[in-house]
Amino acid sequence: MSVNVWAVIRREYLQRVRSKWFVISTLGGPLLILLLMVVPAYFLVRGGQAEQKLAIVDGSNVLYERIAPYLVNEGLEVEEERWYPDVVTSLRKEATEGDLWGFIVLDELTLDTGEAIVYVTTRPSPIRQLTLQSAITRAVMEYQLERRGVDAEALLSGGDLSLELLSEEQTSTEEPQFWVAYLGAFFLYMVILFYADSVMRATLEEKTSRIVEVIISSMEPWHLMLGKILGVGAVGLTQLLVWIVSGFLIVAGGMPLLVSLSPGLMPVETILSALPGIGMVTLFVCLFIFGFFMYSGLHAAVGAMCNTDQEAQQVRLPMVMLLVIPIAMVSVVIMQPMTAMSTWLSLFPLFSPFLIWARVVSGGIPVWQIGLSFLLMLFTVLAIAWIAGRIYKVGILMAGKRPTLPELWRWVKEA
Repeated sequence: MSVNVWAVIRREYLQRVRSKWFVISTLGGPLLILLLMVVPAYFLVRGGQAEQKLAIVDGSNVLYERIAPYLVNEGLEVEEERWYPDVVTSLRKEATEGDLWGFIVLDELTLDTGEAIVYVTTRPSPIRQLTLQSAITRAVMEYQLERRGVDAEALLSGGDLSLELLSEEQTSTEEPQFWVAYLGAFFLYMVILFYADSVMRATLEEKTSRIVEVIISSMEPWHLMLGKILGVGAVGLTQLLVWIVSGFLIVAGGMPLLVSLSPGLMPVETILSALPGIGMVTLFVCLFIFGFFMYSGLHAAVGAMCNTDQEAQQVRLPMVMLLVIPIAMVSVVIMQPMTAMSTWLSLFPLFSPFLIWARVVSGGIPVWQIGLSFLLMLFTVLAIAWIAGRIYKVGILMAGKRPTLPELWRWVKEA
């Protein structure tokens, strides 16, 4: 790689990483993740303190032992209060004085219909209200089923479904994996397009200001294009790595606290097991690099052939619209990663960075298809570089009317 290319890379990289917007956006991503975890945790703690101590008056004499463990697991402090004529008046006074958040009154009617009365000092959240209702309903159903000799615990736990696959397909539709696959693909889409657009705007800015005429006098046009792509790509890779490392540390450190504050959430082990490991992070970065090289080459050519930002946006619109297809199909690919449609869409090089990630996270892709997708992306990168380099070589010095498709083809042949 020539000295001129390194000079362009260094200029593009330092010019961007020293800007205030780079610092703000780089630090803003982790801060946003932290904010999204701290704010819910704050309200969970505040709500938990307000909705913590609960008394249960069990007039049926059979439901308390069934309800109490369930509510304790949901983070409530539960105490039993024996039935006597003035128990409601006495507990109402305690709640008013702040000794209790509230109390539940169960009776013989509860055993028949599941109906109960809950006295509270503050309106419970919808989740808390659902917790109380499900605890009472579950206890009544357990009692009625056991009276009939039915294994209530096994039945109410949802039973057990054994799955025997008749092929080598491996899929995972668990919620954490789904969101890792979906958000990861969408994040790749946004970051790749953002930095490819930066290459286009940098090219267009130099072309319209005619600075490029001075630069081209001392270096080859394709050297300038290569330097811009590598420089902007290095900026994107730097920001991406900062986001990945800080996001992983925040989630790994803060998620156990958040789950402990809200026991109704998914177990922390399940959430942490869904986080990408080193291998998945490496795959994510490689997909970003290949996707960026493909789309930055196309955007560099667009910037070289256009004369205004409005023209450039019109020309790049078909590329953006084309990418609506993989983003619209991400959820389908995650749920059905081994179908022929998912396979062919993910192997199409311009879609591979987004859909290969979705299929890998969902566990539904053979290793050879991952290797084939990278091979196809490599050939596509080389083809785009060959075409874009020739368009860039002629178009970077052209001014006036935007070229037509026949003129672009003539540029490619003559260059």
